[in-house]
Amino acid sequence: QVQLVESGGGLVQAGGSLRLSCTDSTRSFNVYAVGWFRQAPGKEREFVAAINWSADNTNYADSVKGRFIISRDNAQNTVYLQMNSLKPSDTAVYYCARLRAGTRYLPETPRLYDYWGQGAQVTVSE
Repeated sequence: QVQLVESGGGLVQAGGSLRLSCTDSTRSFNVYAVGWFRQAPGKEREFVAAINWSADNTNYADSVKGRFIISRDNAQNTVYLQMNSLKPSDTAVYYCARLRAGTRYLPETPRLYDYWGQGAQVTVSE
């Protein structure tokens, strides 16, 4: 059974860094693209970044380009989100999600991702 688990969230000051991890126990995780989304209180879930299975294609939201880096280590069944130069506006619950099989691009639409983690809180203080 697919079960995504995020870790690495926490509290950081503005300008600081955090790295989120997303793991899955199933071996099939390595052949799927994975995305990161976030949801702040009172706001809709929004796309952050996505990476294909072979890590040679990525997609980023404009709001995080140049600050966040998505990567993966298939040997460890893990996808990472390195977050640098954090801003208070980055405060949200961050979710990783597995892209539906057969999707040949890296979409920003949440409904195209079929399995989701439970979320990790990231709080950036002034």
